[in-house]
Amino acid sequence: MQIPRRRFLALGVGAALPLVAPLRAAAQPTVRSLAVLNLHTGERLRTTYWEAGAYLADALSAFNRVLRDHRTGEVHEIAPGALDLVTLLSDRLETRGEVQIISGYRSPTTNAKLRAASSGVAGGSLHMYGKALDIRMPGVDLACLRDAAWSLQQGGVGFYRGSDFVHVDIGRVRRWEG
Repeated sequence: MQIPRRRFLALGVGAALPLVAPLRAAAQPTVRSLAVLNLHTGERLRTTYWEAGAYLADALSAFNRVLRDHRTGEVHEIAPGALDLVTLLSDRLETRGEVQIISGYRSPTTNAKLRAASSGVAGGSLHMYGKALDIRMPGVDLACLRDAAWSLQQGGVGFYRGSDFVHVDIGRVRRWEG
């Protein structure tokens, strides 16, 4: 008996899936967790925000609250991709401690005030969209943090040696020093 070609190919793919599926599962972490310290409010959060292939709404809400505009108290959604970027960066640097947050969400009002006081603040800052974080990682040299962030090629990387932080965002890939 001869098996039609399409049926033969379908059987072959079906037989190979059990061999490939474990490899794909092993390449992806089953959970994504992050620990942060907001340096302006003193608030800490250590939680899993992604598990079993999905973002966890309660955990994302907790990040939104902790990473709010500390000047106005305004809470805004932090893009999950920004959390993923910092998690990936922590993994790359093999750090397990808290990521220090200098700035998370920034309201348009706050951004305008900061921009008026400093030429280093972008008018269309991705902080206003919850897509940028200014960070430090205790025990990690600032230049090393900058270089690791740049090596990921996941978005913008700003190096602020004088202010002691690295800006990371999930916008277009670019770099600068402030």
